[in-house]
This record gives sequence, C-alpha cells and structure tokens, in this order.
Amino acid sequence: MLTGLGWLALEVKYLDRAASFYRQFLDLDTVRENEREVALAAGDTDLVLRRPGGVPRGDQFGSARSLYFYDTEGNCVEIGQRGGDGSGITGVFEVVLEVADLEAAESFYADLGFEVVDRGRDRKRVRLTAGPFDFELWEPHLGLADARGGVHVDVGFETDDPEAAADRVAERTRGRERLSDGSVRVTDPDGHSLTFR
Repeated sequence: MLTGLGWLALEVKYLDRAASFYRQFLDLDTVRENEREVALAAGDTDLVLRRPGGVPRGDQFGSARSLYFYDTEGNCVEIGQRGGDGSGITGVFEVVLEVADLEAAESFYADLGFEVVDRGRDRKRVRLTAGPFDFELWEPHLGLADARGGVHVDVGFETDDPEAAADRVAERTRGRERLSDGSVRVTDPDGHSLTFR
C-alpha cells in the first residue's frame, strides 16, 4: 500500500537558476546538493532538481556548419549546411530523438534500415543514417546549446511500401493506424510517431 510521496524529481537545464528560483520564491531549504542535482525540502517530500546529465557533444562536424537557436515554443533547432554548394535552408539532414533505452531504440531503427555511423564516448548517444538523413538517439542529457533530444516527435518517411515498413517493427510498436491516404502511422516504444507513406 502506498503511504506517501518520498520525492519528486524534475529535469532542469540550468541547475543553479532553478534551485535559486525555488529557494527564493518558495523558501525551500536545501537537503543535499551535488553537481548533477539539488534536493529541496517540500515538507516531508524532497523536490529534486536534476540536470539530464552527460557532457555536451564536441564541436567537430567535418565539413558541416551549424547554427543553433530556440524558436518561440522553446524547441532548440539546429540549422546546418553540408558542403559548400547552395545557400539557405536546403533540407533536413538530422533528427534527434530522446529515448529511454538506447539499445532497444537502436535495434528498432535498425529494423527500419538505419545503420550506425557513430557512437558517443562521454554520453549515451548513437548516430544512425538512412541515406540522405541521420537520426541521433539520445538517452536524456543536454547537448550543444543545452538542447535535448525531441520528445514525442512526429516524423514522416517516404517508402515504396508503407505496410511492409510498419510490419518490420510491428511487434515493438505502441500502436498502428492506417490513414485515409494509404499511409501507415506507428508509435515507437518511446512515443514518437512514425508515418510511412
């Protein structure tokens, strides 16, 4: 039988700023503190403020150049350019998804035809490619520009056979739906929507 709440942990990007806010405006006392988290006393419950963890990725991008910015909804967007041809935005070449289990997510996307091209050294991440675009799968952490991987992302894939693509991962999806235009939408184990059309 449940008898109470021991703690509530919230992920925060800026630990010092978040802790200062709760201390100043809610007058909460510090229970414990380290470089990754601060626990504050909220009655008998610890309110834990925690960074997602990990060291941000280095800055070696080969021939690619990137600009990071936050949109009006707080999404961290990276606009990148590969090679030197053209100007302006020429397409999307990378999508970053936050996942709970990196190995399981890697296996799921490998079944869709993605191949591993890079693994993180200092944190849990893997880069996969499927031709003209890459997927990065991240366990929760902050990357460059304090960005996080996308949570509950909706991605559309072009394919010759939507049903066959969905069948390749059918046993591990949370749901499957056939759309009126012949597309098939599935939900991956982390809640991301994938539509094959």
